[in-house]
Order: sequence, then C-alpha cells, then structure tokens
Amino acid sequence: MGNRRVVVAGILMAFCLMALPLAALPGGPRGDAYVGYSRTTANAFYANVSGLNGWQAALHLKVSRPFLGIEGDISQYGLGTNSAVPRTTMFLVGPRVTAGAAGFHLFAHVLGGGEHSANSSGLSISGGSFAYAVGGGLDMRLIPYVAWRVTGDYLGAPSSSPSGAAHARIGTGLVLRF
Repeated sequence: MGNRRVVVAGILMAFCLMALPLAALPGGPRGDAYVGYSRTTANAFYANVSGLNGWQAALHLKVSRPFLGIEGDISQYGLGTNSAVPRTTMFLVGPRVTAGAAGFHLFAHVLGGGEHSANSSGLSISGGSFAYAVGGGLDMRLIPYVAWRVTGDYLGAPSSSPSGAAHARIGTGLVLRF
C-alpha cells in the first residue's frame, strides 16, 4: 500500500510541476491547475459504505475570456489501508463558468465522463459506468498565481449508485493559476 501512495503523490506533483511554466505566460492567467483532498458522502457509489476519502485534480483552460472555460477532472476515492474498502476512480470533463473580483473567484461546472470501481477483496465489485458532477467552488488568492480552493458537487453514477444514496463530494486544496 505504501508504494501506491508514493505513485499517487508523484502523479499529483508532476501534474502541478507541468502547469508551473504556464504561469509565466504574458497576458495574465489563462486557466488553473488544482490538486487537493476530496470526500464523498455515504453510499455515493456503494450501498452500506460510509463516505470515502480520496484526492482530486483538475485542469481548467479558458476558451473565451473572461468567463467560459473547459475543465478536466480526475479523482480517486477509497484510499486506505483496508483492502476491503471499494475504490472508485472518476474521469470527468465539461464546461466551467468563472467570475472573480478582489482575489476571489467563484465558479460553476457541469462535468460528464466515467467512473471505474474495483475491490481487491471478496466483495466482487468491478466495473465502470457513466458519471457526472454538477457544482462549483470558490478560490481565495493566497499569493500571486496561487490560491486555496473549496469545492462542492452533486455526483451521480446512475447505473452504479444505490437508490437513496447521498450524492455529494466536497474538496479543498491548492490552485496554481497560469
């Protein structure tokens, strides 16, 4: 399990380092890269499973200044030492609208894509399905080109989520503007 954490940390660090040279482009920020902690509510993907912890990374590129952009999001839940905990990985993409002033940026997005669930224990959970997230967040500037983000989304994976499940995720982490 320790090797898996090192790999995930390496991927997240590489993600941020790749975006760093873009921060020096003339004309101000043209997007942002985010990496942080994320948590789903109970039963979001599996029945009788409490909320899952994980990580989330996103890349946002402005298509039309100053408001409209496109966002790609990847997240994984269920990281832990217990192999009986199901793991879910989500890959989402979609439009994002951003407005900001005085060091704060408020955004809303509608993302669609897929999720893959797996489990290495005897629960036999394995498969993938369509998934979506509708929500947004708030970025608070810390220093030039760096901000702190708080997010919230309504999650859905209609073919794999149990009925009556709470479909939410929250997250927080660092943003690098470029």
